[in-house]
Amino acid sequence: MPQRAASEPITIRTAKVSEIDALASAMDRSRNYIVNQAIEQYLEANAWQMERISAGIAAARDDKIIPADEVFDGIAEKHGWSR
Repeated sequence: MPQRAASEPITIRTAKVSEIDALASAMDRSRNYIVNQAIEQYLEANAWQMERISAGIAAARDDKIIPADEVFDGIAEKHGWSR
């Protein structure tokens, strides 16, 4: 099992403390757990987006793109929609 990196304390200011505390209470978790989960999900989502953006830019540079109308036509055809 991979070992988690050591944590380091940070200080933030937020107007969402009551929402964080309500969620922590509902989940029977600590405020720290909720904030760490939120940060982890944010970082994962943004890393994925950056990878996809980089791949898209590389595809465009290599002229490996499909015109939008072809994409929309394919989606419409797949779902039986008229376009």
